[in-house]
Amino acid sequence: MQQIILTPAEWNIMESLWENAPKIGREIVGDLKESAGYSRSTTLTMLTRMTKKGYLECAEDGKGIKTYRPLIDRREAVRQETDHFLNRVYHGRLSLLVSTFTEKQKLSKQEIDDLYEILRKAEEEYHD
Repeated sequence: MQQIILTPAEWNIMESLWENAPKIGREIVGDLKESAGYSRSTTLTMLTRMTKKGYLECAEDGKGIKTYRPLIDRREAVRQETDHFLNRVYHGRLSLLVSTFTEKQKLSKQEIDDLYEILRKAEEEYHD
């Protein structure tokens, strides 16, 4: 499995494509100009780099129009990013992450219920 390490700028491009793909370069340039303020040349350079990294597929028609589509599944990218963050910042300790968030942010009743449900399911899988 390919290791996925996206920069914040690459996340912007991937989000644009995960939302709706394939897209031509001009559409992605427009998306990133609007959402992140990137110039046309910056976006096109990033598209080229991401294609070389194997994150995107680029198809060119006979008129020079390039169409891009993601080669990375969003769920897998999120999973790897989460694992990387958890290991880097919290030394792999999920309980420390949750503790930090709940100390600094008031949770709604619904969020607390959701966390209990997640833990209940994890406990069931642990005992099976």
